Amino acid sequence: MAWQTPIVVHPPAADGGRRVTVRGRDVGVAHDDRDLAEFLRRAGLGEADIALDDPHLVEWRGGPHAWGTPGG
Repeated sequence: MAWQTPIVVHPPAADGGRRVTVRGRDVGVAHDDRDLAEFLRRAGLGEADIALDDPHLVEWRGGPHAWGTPGG
C-alpha cells in the first residue's frame, strides 16, 4: 500500500468550504485555518502537532490556505 499524507484538505467547493479528511475519514468542511485546526484537534492532534504547512502532514489540494469560492 502506498504511503499517503494523513490529512487532506480538498479543493474549495462552490460555497468556499473545503472538505477535510484525516486518514481517509471525513472530519468536516473547513472555511478557514481555524476550522481546520479545530477539526485536527478533535481528531486527536495536539496543538504542538498541528503544522498546516508541513507537506508530510497536510496535503493541500487546490492550493494551501486558499479559502473562498473557486476562482473568486
